[in-house]
Amino acid sequence: MKKITLIALTFLYILNSHGQTADYIIRNGKLMDGMGNQWQYKDVAITKDKIVAIGNLQNWKGTREIDAKGLIISPGFIDVHGHIENAAIRNPLASNFIYDGVTTVITGNCGGSMEDLKKYFNSIDSVGVAINIGSLIGQAMKDGAAGMSTGLIYIPGTYAPTSEIVRLAKVVSNNGGVYSSHIRYEEDKVVDAINEAINIGREANIPVEISHFKVSGQNNWGRSKETIPLIVNARKEGIDVTIDQYPYTASSTQLSVLLPDWVLADGQDSIMSRLKNPSIRKKVAAHSMDIIKKRGLKHFSYAVVANYGADSTYNGKSIEEINILRGNKNNAKQEAETIIQMIEKGGAQMIYHGMSEEDVKAIMKYPFNMFASDAGIVNFGSGMPHPRAYGTNARVLGRYVKTLGVISLEEAIRRMTSLPAQKFNLKNRGLIKEGYFADICIFDENEISDASEYNEPHQYSKGIKYVWVNGALSIDNGVQNMTRKGIAIRNENN
Repeated sequence: MKKITLIALTFLYILNSHGQTADYIIRNGKLMDGMGNQWQYKDVAITKDKIVAIGNLQNWKGTREIDAKGLIISPGFIDVHGHIENAAIRNPLASNFIYDGVTTVITGNCGGSMEDLKKYFNSIDSVGVAINIGSLIGQAMKDGAAGMSTGLIYIPGTYAPTSEIVRLAKVVSNNGGVYSSHIRYEEDKVVDAINEAINIGREANIPVEISHFKVSGQNNWGRSKETIPLIVNARKEGIDVTIDQYPYTASSTQLSVLLPDWVLADGQDSIMSRLKNPSIRKKVAAHSMDIIKKRGLKHFSYAVVANYGADSTYNGKSIEEINILRGNKNNAKQEAETIIQMIEKGGAQMIYHGMSEEDVKAIMKYPFNMFASDAGIVNFGSGMPHPRAYGTNARVLGRYVKTLGVISLEEAIRRMTSLPAQKFNLKNRGLIKEGYFADICIFDENEISDASEYNEPHQYSKGIKYVWVNGALSIDNGVQNMTRKGIAIRNENN
């Protein structure tokens, strides 16, 4: 018996000493698996699109071997709130996401998505995009949607009653989907809006994701003390509600949110017709002026143009500055008229500086909170986009983890990887685990930082050294190559 055992051990030794091979082997790095565990020194082997081995792989040989000494090995980051629909086809390298460590984006948010999701997914697979893409939609669960999104702050979502959303959400729930919402209000009535989203989850028995969770308006600063407990209590009740957040004190959306809902119905022609009526125009201006009055402001200095198609020289300037450039008196009444005139020219994408840093940090501490850019694929150098398009994840890791210590590095990685993968049913992603897809990010925890700024947004994040998407190396020693191995991720739970 001892002789047989000895022969068997000798055979295993010879087999192991011969070693195994992989396409890539990552060595000497600090591995964070995505579960929130502390790092461990472990090697990772990648073959084709999968992680095939983790541990002490000294007997393995890689076609290419990466020395990750002093670096963090983590799952690729998952952005649960993007707006990249057609842009992914036009600009498939998605550089602003890849350079921020993002390997998967969930698009179709805020009630806006491609109508023919099956065709869209096929296009993604045909064109070849640098990142994986999943999508939400109104109703297309059989085509692979991850769930349904609403933009209740936008036309036509503003007119949707809660009962209608519940009926739709029940269909989505029966097909294994998620309900994700840009809630109806994010300022004075934010509590009502959060309760509406929670109630939809309760009535439809569906997981809920509240998008870009925030408290907007200077007069509402500090109200995270009211809003976060709503989520905590809902989860105690058994409602699967989670939130996501971008780590900035400024939001970005359309100029039209400064106008009343009723004037925005039925498209640009109807808007133009209404605004020609002096009485309506006066009411619209009064509505806009009331917004800054509630905020305790005298001017629209907090509202900055990101992209104005009618005149690109306005990009990066506040409404107050634009009003002065137009030769108008420096007062809120004239600024409100400037807003109306810009709406008549097609409107603009805006950046609104209206949140408190203390609320941002308080919301960030909540454990069932993910990070999301709420951004599109950016054409480098075009317009003045919100910095979140470039630096969301790097900012969390650099500013809020490293500098301010709001959350730990392990916790931040969990929120960027396994938590969103679980929420949106992304099978075999979000973890460094054998058999999982090789979506991997390697970064320098001491160097990681966001370079994008409001006045100079077109700057990629710093500290991301290597990124793999489905086993294909896309960022190599800090530089993106032309690799496009992302796929359309279809929900298979229906």
